Amino acid sequence: SVHFTDQPVIDFESAATGNNEWFKKFFHGLLERGIYLPPSAFESYFLNDALTYEDIDRTIEATREVVTQW
Repeated sequence: SVHFTDQPVIDFESAATGNNEWFKKFFHGLLERGIYLPPSAFESYFLNDALTYEDIDRTIEATREVVTQW
């Protein structure tokens, strides 16, 4: 998952140091752009071969849009 912290994330304790308010903004910003992520910073992401390069490019662009708004 994505954790907004300046520390390495290696376990639950270090993951819990992440800024969950930023995660909420990240999650909802991508959701508004049609990108569906797990709704918690503590859930795993899974890629699969059903995704196209266009899907991945769209996700990268949406992520860029969201994080540059801050």
